[in-house]
Amino acid sequence: MSNIEMFVTKRNGKKEKMDFDKIKKRLTKLGTNLNVDFDGLTRKVMDQIYNEIETSKIDELCAEQCATIITTHYDYGTLAAAIVISNHHKNTSDDFTKIVSELYHYKDIHNKKCPIVSELLYNVSNKYADQFEILLDYQKDYLFNYFGFKTLEKKYLLKINNKVVERPQHMWLRVAIQIHQYNIDKIKESYIGMSNLYFTHATPTLYNSCTLKPQLSSCFLLAMEEDSIYGIYKTLLDCALISKGAGGIGFHIHNIRGSGSYINGTNGISNGIVPMLRVFNNTARYVDQGGGKRNGSFAVYVEPWHVDIEDFLQMKKNHGDEDKKARDLFYALWIPDLFMKRVKQNANWTLMCPNECPGLSEVYGDEFETLYEKYEKDNYGRETLKARDIWFKILDSQIETGTPYMLYKDACNKKSNQKNLGTIKSSNLCTEIIEYSNNKESAVCNLASIGLSQYVKEDKTFDYKLLHNYSKIITENLNNIIDINYYPTKKTKRSNLLHRPIGIGVQGLADVFALMDIPYESEEAKEINRNIFETIYHGALERSFELAKERNEHIKLLKEVYYNLKITDTSEFYWKFKSTNPDENEYEFINDNKCNELDELLLKYRPVYNEIHKLDNDCNGAYSSFKGSPMNKGFFQFDLWNVKPSDRYDWETLRENIKIYGARNSLLLAPMPTASTSQILGNNECFEPFTSNIYVRRTNVGEFIMINKYLIKELIENKIWNKEIKNSIIYYNGSIQHLDVSEHIKNKYKTAWEISMKHLIDMSKDRGAFICQSQSLNLWMEDPNYGSLTAMHFYAWTSGLKTGLYYLRTRAKAKPQQFTIEPEIKNIEVQEPACEMCSS
Repeated sequence: MSNIEMFVTKRNGKKEKMDFDKIKKRLTKLGTNLNVDFDGLTRKVMDQIYNEIETSKIDELCAEQCATIITTHYDYGTLAAAIVISNHHKNTSDDFTKIVSELYHYKDIHNKKCPIVSELLYNVSNKYADQFEILLDYQKDYLFNYFGFKTLEKKYLLKINNKVVERPQHMWLRVAIQIHQYNIDKIKESYIGMSNLYFTHATPTLYNSCTLKPQLSSCFLLAMEEDSIYGIYKTLLDCALISKGAGGIGFHIHNIRGSGSYINGTNGISNGIVPMLRVFNNTARYVDQGGGKRNGSFAVYVEPWHVDIEDFLQMKKNHGDEDKKARDLFYALWIPDLFMKRVKQNANWTLMCPNECPGLSEVYGDEFETLYEKYEKDNYGRETLKARDIWFKILDSQIETGTPYMLYKDACNKKSNQKNLGTIKSSNLCTEIIEYSNNKESAVCNLASIGLSQYVKEDKTFDYKLLHNYSKIITENLNNIIDINYYPTKKTKRSNLLHRPIGIGVQGLADVFALMDIPYESEEAKEINRNIFETIYHGALERSFELAKERNEHIKLLKEVYYNLKITDTSEFYWKFKSTNPDENEYEFINDNKCNELDELLLKYRPVYNEIHKLDNDCNGAYSSFKGSPMNKGFFQFDLWNVKPSDRYDWETLRENIKIYGARNSLLLAPMPTASTSQILGNNECFEPFTSNIYVRRTNVGEFIMINKYLIKELIENKIWNKEIKNSIIYYNGSIQHLDVSEHIKNKYKTAWEISMKHLIDMSKDRGAFICQSQSLNLWMEDPNYGSLTAMHFYAWTSGLKTGLYYLRTRAKAKPQQFTIEPEIKNIEVQEPACEMCSS
């Protein structure tokens, strides 16, 4: 190659002779003080260069080469990130206002104006252009690692004609503007928090902020409208509309009649749930999200008494009748305590059809047991078998597919602050959202997650004060999202405005323990886990109360105006208090007239019907269904678990304040999977332990070698990191338990496969007392069998968990003989999780 004169194409289009030293100089400049072999790296890149290659492409080759040898030294990962981010800066403008203008004035191939971003973003960016120029700190783009930046570049940053024009800092600012609109101080506050990686909003919020349809919500929970063709297809349409806007869906089918049931309207016999679910499966495949960014995803929930439960448990499995499969759906069980008791007792279990045994999904606890046993006694059931026969089929499916999810109906309802609304019948796609839905309301949740690793201080202590502060900021942000969101259906809008649930989660709990030099499987880790979630819960609840109190006086004023003016449907003021939409005219006030003080208050506070007519004066600022809730009666989440909190916070004063003024949100915490956003922020997922210390992650963005940066750094500092050590870790599936290192290091870097599942369940129970929704709990087991799985599930159930299992991760203990080592890293693989909707 050196004998052939070659040229490169610069960004300005000019040609220049290829120069080894120039490439090396750029790498050296970007990698100052890094432990990198720049000569060797440059030679490897030169081997891949072709004549007239673009300089931008050379940067990509350099970064890719670094990423492939990241296991040599973690500095190669640092350099890979620096290269791609520097390259991105060279290819994009640092003028935020200019970029927004280009996006706003974009024209399609027919020269028709086709704005990519909203008028709001265009107006705000122009109004505060000078302040934004000072605020934006592009050096913070270098906080992302290579994998995180490539994820942003592929899926999150805005494009014109398929070319990325947005920088990561622009994205953070765009999100802050969507949430706070013209409130410049709040925009700055949120931007600073996100740009420092203290927190992030959910994937749909990052995707859709300041677009023409800002659908910012992650999770939607639907009830089947009714057991009829109209009801089924109306629900299917709602699913399609929600999926189009990047929402993840959970829906329940407890009320759909089973196979063999009589159909009054046609004098026919029902084919049951299987054909119906195949239609939903095809809709999930067809209606992708965000313009092809990801496939639609639906989780379907059913109770184990349903007559079609055995077919249901076969629908994701790899073998069997193909006409009875729907493998693109995700399957979940909504399990009453009675079923678990019958399994434990090896007692009988009766399968029933909801058309013949109505009402079972409408009740829980003692009421459910009474009704179910009455139907059994009256011989209304279809089939009686051993409860363990169903149980073993559940376990068979989990061993093969990792599902169905396991959620405990009674725990979900008894410990819910929404229990005053009715019986909750399902969770969402990722099992962390527990909200009420019915045929008139589709539950919604807006999510954000806290990057816990950023709260560990240099002295290896945790900054709970900072965490408390950002928990409050996030709570206010999510409240704003509820008010400004684009809702895909009327039922979702109604539910979210009435009950105002939010979901705050975390990412990087394993990173916290590594940074603090603490093993995940330790009592100290359990204490920090409790403290973190108690802090988030208190901060969120305190801000929710403050928002309700702030709102209270203004709503009281509106209430006085409403009654003093004696508003009726013939009053000239009536239209100011009623929506023009007849389907919502009992619930929502319009707010688009700005002529006087009344109109300004209506615009700012957007009262709903219940606030004016159903809440006590002192609680006017609370969410509309606050009255009768456990919180209204003075019960917090830990009270519903019979757990006493620590003395870290003044819970009693907060309790009394909420009893007087209420809270703005019915629900607050919901630790979600954080599949994509943890990749962006560079943290381990949610509250999970490290799954492996070296592995390959395959995503729709690409294939990436991942290493435990904390482990590699520690081994390098101890001068014991080399190729042989690396290969041995690969050989042992990412484990270091065979290494000749201290027990403390071995314990600190245990993988999920090596940590007791009892410990993980205990930690879930400990934080569960401060989680008013639920948590996406994955569990890991090598060579699972009926006995080990049953013991694990029953421990989770008796621990009082709401979500007993999200995914079961399994692998064989036996390792096949390996004749090569290095390539075997590809066998230590982590596929991207199915749900990004909840990723926050």
